[in-house]
Amino acid sequence: MNAADRAAPDRRARADGTPGRVVGAVRRAIRRASTVSLILYTLALGAGIGLATADYATRGGYPFGGVTVGAWTAWPRTGSVGADPYARAVNARRSEIPLAVGEGMLLTAAQDDAGQGLDAACTYAIAGITPPARAWTVTIAGRGPRDPAHPSLREGFTSTEILREPDGRFVITLSPEVQPGNWLPMPRASGPVRLALRLYDTPVAASAGTLDRAALPAITRTGCAA
Repeated sequence: MNAADRAAPDRRARADGTPGRVVGAVRRAIRRASTVSLILYTLALGAGIGLATADYATRGGYPFGGVTVGAWTAWPRTGSVGADPYARAVNARRSEIPLAVGEGMLLTAAQDDAGQGLDAACTYAIAGITPPARAWTVTIAGRGPRDPAHPSLREGFTSTEILREPDGRFVITLSPEVQPGNWLPMPRASGPVRLALRLYDTPVAASAGTLDRAALPAITRTGCAA
């Protein structure tokens, strides 16, 4: 047997093993690609869920730290150094500087005294008094873009311009239609709205949990558009 005959089996063995090595390499490449794709998919899914939940948590009002008093919710710590991360994120998203504990306190209302959500298509009476404060404001804010067909005529009242009853009480009419007296127009034809009551230089800022329901204005629905 010459040298050529002896080398033939080696060549056939290498030829027979080549497809197996190729298939093995392809399988390993597919496994590596699948692992990388799975990692990238997991990262993308986690980022998407994180962004979606963060957007949901900071889109409306403050999610934590509220003290409910009737239809109103007080937020005594949103401007303090101990404010939670969600409150700070909401303030950053709104580009607002919240009231510090020594400056005042914010209260919001998204429903009336009966527990029904405030609707821009309805009319409400905001009547009563406020806790002791050097000054206060009542403003209305929508939970969405304003309607261009409804220009903003007024967004709120201050304690210095409000028309009061002889006993010091006041009545603000929140309505989409023009009303006599203290009329606060709705920002749109329909949809949810929210009220904000800000008390400046008030002693109750440090003890929001002791607020009495009778010390805050009542919110009563008086009618809705057909």
